Amino acid sequence: MERAVDSPATSVFNRRIVLFLVSQNLSLFGSSVVGYAIIWYITLETSSGVFLMLATLAQMVPHLLISLYSGVWADRYNRKYLIMLSDSFIALATLVLALLFGQGFGSIQALLVVSVIRSLGGGVQGPAVNAIIPQLVEQQHLVRIQGINQSINSALLLLSPAVGGLMLSLFSLTWTFYLDVLTATLAVVVFSFIKVGKLVRDAQPHSVAKDMRIGLSYTLRHPVLRNLLVCYSFSFFLITPAAILTPLMIERSFGPEVWRLTLNEMVWTLGALVGGILVSLKGSFSNKGKAIAFSLMAFGFCFALLGIARPFWVYLVILGLGGIFMPVINTAEIVMIQETSDAEKLGRVFSIVQLIAGSAMPLGILLFGPLADRFTVEILLVISGILLVVVGLVYARSVSSRSPAVS
Repeated sequence: MERAVDSPATSVFNRRIVLFLVSQNLSLFGSSVVGYAIIWYITLETSSGVFLMLATLAQMVPHLLISLYSGVWADRYNRKYLIMLSDSFIALATLVLALLFGQGFGSIQALLVVSVIRSLGGGVQGPAVNAIIPQLVEQQHLVRIQGINQSINSALLLLSPAVGGLMLSLFSLTWTFYLDVLTATLAVVVFSFIKVGKLVRDAQPHSVAKDMRIGLSYTLRHPVLRNLLVCYSFSFFLITPAAILTPLMIERSFGPEVWRLTLNEMVWTLGALVGGILVSLKGSFSNKGKAIAFSLMAFGFCFALLGIARPFWVYLVILGLGGIFMPVINTAEIVMIQETSDAEKLGRVFSIVQLIAGSAMPLGILLFGPLADRFTVEILLVISGILLVVVGLVYARSVSSRSPAVS
């Protein structure tokens, strides 16, 4: 077991929490702007679906492959320093890329290589960030802080495409990279001022491989965590048509105008922003498992309606309503894991969830992508939405027999 030398502060807002929120959202904003800019640059320069596929894989696959290792590191080493090092690692790689492009030596291949490096850094950072929050926040404030963080995330994700487009239009890709270097540097500096209690580990450390096996065994044997993982595996697989294929549906059914595709992204994010605000105002869930189940059923209902929604403004209204439930499910899931898991295994549990959630969609697109060329996306949305409602109902039954203390 492990224990914190310094306990979390008792107030909802304190210096450590404010610095944490500022630091992590600075990092998120810069990374999001650069992520959009890289995809758009490759699209404009190559007009190649193959290169877009490679760029997507470069941003996703390394993140997944390093997940299990990063969970062990988050449980073994100082989480504060791990977060700062990963942010610095990403900033350094991006700075090298900026210098290459600034000197005229930039290339698509260099973008792909640095995308891999950035993805590795993000994969290391994710479990450490989620695992360190209980060291900064008392348990009764976890939901409210997660809701606030989700709201800020959504607002920045709403803003970042516009900033990315503006940077590419008015300046260049090089200056977009410098923006990310600046935000990452500021994030590291701000995070350095956060005092985090050291975790005292009683057990002797094992090899990384053994620690990975211990974390995986613990997660799969824990009934709450096991049920959550099974639920997430099916859920993220079934969410794939709504997450990936709706732009294709819009182009086919409503029109190829860019403003329609832009609204498709912005309205979902706006709904998520509203949902995050509602979660932060509520401040707690009486039963987190049922909140997850209800959100999944709401997703399924909304996604099925997207398949029959006409005209376009009705589609957008339903899309925005669906987005409201994203912060609910994210917050309930993160806080449930934080409250349920043993502290010394928290990083590994989050890395396993990150691996499951991150791999389900790529697997889903292998099925739903080809199907979208044989059937309409509308049919896929209706079928996947109905199945998602079923998953929510099954998960609701699984949590109804558990005591509120673990729900």
